[in-house]
Amino acid sequence: MKPLKAFIRTFKTSNTDGFQSAIKSIYEIKINSLQGQSIQLCDFKGKYLLFVNVASKCGFTPQYTELQQLQDTYKDKLVVIGIPCNQFGSQEPGNADNIQTFCEVNYGVSFLITEKILVKGEQQHPLYQWLTKKAFNGKQNSTVKWNFQKYLVDEKGQLLDHFYSITKPMSSRITSHIN
Repeated sequence: MKPLKAFIRTFKTSNTDGFQSAIKSIYEIKINSLQGQSIQLCDFKGKYLLFVNVASKCGFTPQYTELQQLQDTYKDKLVVIGIPCNQFGSQEPGNADNIQTFCEVNYGVSFLITEKILVKGEQQHPLYQWLTKKAFNGKQNSTVKWNFQKYLVDEKGQLLDHFYSITKPMSSRITSHIN
């Protein structure tokens, strides 16, 4: 397996067709957990996936409570994946231990939290390249505007939509897709 920098470099030097031939599905993308274990998105085939870039020092941080409620309510159909990112106002400065402790102690979070990544820019993680570029996801282009922006993928691995930070996790805009 290639190191992440080489993996990212592959995407930066490939044209759109090169990316699509390399990654045809979100299920081919891998990311590490907060504890450093490899997460293979293919393990979640058949479930909806909600990706949320999270931060512990943001005005939207209380959404952790509703994200956990969403996970608990739809646990048979949905996997919530929190993705720490420090690109917006440096609002996620902590290391893995700080982030995990903060989420568990303050919000009772038990849903999956990944390693801290970049969700925009030249070193954008491949997951967010797929989520934000129509050439890769087949649906729409988007830009990650702030912490707690959400991306919903259906049980077949197709991007359904993205929701800005102001959309609460239990909003009918999100839950109507899952019901």
